[in-house]
Amino acid sequence: MADAALRLTTLAEELLGAPLPVRIRAWDGSESGPPGAPTVVVRHRRALRRLLWRPGELGLARAWVAGEIDIDGDLYETLDLLAGLIWERGSDQKTAVHPVRDPRLRAAARGLLKLGGALPPPPPPAEEVRRRTGPLHTKRRDKEAISHHYDVGNDFYELVLGPSMVYSCAYWDGAGTLEGAQRDKLDLVCRKLGLRAGDRLLDVGCGWGSMAIHAAREYGARVTGVTLSREQAVYARKRIADEGLTDRIEIRIQDYRDVRDGPYEAVSSIGMAEHVGRVRYREYADQLFSLLVSGGRLLNHQIARRPEKDESAYRVDEFIDRYVFPDGELAPLGRTVATLEEAGFEVRDVQAIREHYARTLRAWVANLERAWSQAARLTSTGRARVWRLYMAASAASFERNRIGVNQILAVKAPDGGSSGVPLRTRDWR
Repeated sequence: MADAALRLTTLAEELLGAPLPVRIRAWDGSESGPPGAPTVVVRHRRALRRLLWRPGELGLARAWVAGEIDIDGDLYETLDLLAGLIWERGSDQKTAVHPVRDPRLRAAARGLLKLGGALPPPPPPAEEVRRRTGPLHTKRRDKEAISHHYDVGNDFYELVLGPSMVYSCAYWDGAGTLEGAQRDKLDLVCRKLGLRAGDRLLDVGCGWGSMAIHAAREYGARVTGVTLSREQAVYARKRIADEGLTDRIEIRIQDYRDVRDGPYEAVSSIGMAEHVGRVRYREYADQLFSLLVSGGRLLNHQIARRPEKDESAYRVDEFIDRYVFPDGELAPLGRTVATLEEAGFEVRDVQAIREHYARTLRAWVANLERAWSQAARLTSTGRARVWRLYMAASAASFERNRIGVNQILAVKAPDGGSSGVPLRTRDWR
């Protein structure tokens, strides 16, 4: 008798202590759960073995990337339903942490074992980062982490990001397209930095060169862009040559810690500081401060997480760490502002734009879904699945205020105290 779905639903509700808000369809064709709800499809019992071996997020992530778990229905609705169940129940639910100590969880584990078959589980999908060695955020380890995420093929990124090739939150200030919103974001950064013709701009984590090109072409800045990704650098240099801007822009494959040719009138860091890490963040702030002229401006565009009651309890999201941004870390906004101030900066403006990132991510997901077959060919089906899940789940996180994104404008204020920032800052003229 085909009853795997009912047994899975019963086990899930026992573990969660609440009704399951989605349907389940199992490998034997059976279904269970609320009628009309989105359906989580468990395509193979191997998914259960992964969960038994690594209970919680990592086991689910491996099953998703391997195609053993899927969603039939609206992806965002499904994630929202599951997020509401998991996030809002709080950290008191230790369903996958200490199964040996809890008789209820031991019984559930036995039930999963009967359904899933013999252990051990299959090996992790090829897209997972293998074991890393050495201290966090050394130059070698950072370069390897950046390569894992960014050196997956420029053609793939073109499909996802669109013609703008900007991989950070767009600014939806009336623009009707992703490309227009990204252009508006780049222009907002330039205006906040107060760029003028001839100013030297350091673009830290320059990506595929979009910020450098905009600043040089529209504002006459002389730009140095640094990245650890060889593929990004090759792509950016070609774009710059095509634009006829090689006399104004230099792209380097270089760690920001190795930049020594200041001073610069301005520094832009857009979506890069998330890779710096807690152990290096003060060093990052000190380095950028040292590279600016007196009165120079830093625009730090960075994702932030909500603060923990006990900050020592913060742990990096396992799925993101293993499949998306190895060694990436998020900090609360207040901690970032405090560190910049400790380095000597005067923080002049903070603009929260998290809703803009949710909309940006939804646009990227739509791009990926429209070109799904091509994206899978360019990388792998598993890699495309990683991106679809991470971007959709991130959109939900921004919408639910679990994470945010902020533009922080900071000034290396001169001894006389004049910041040079206009009184009516929101005009940015």
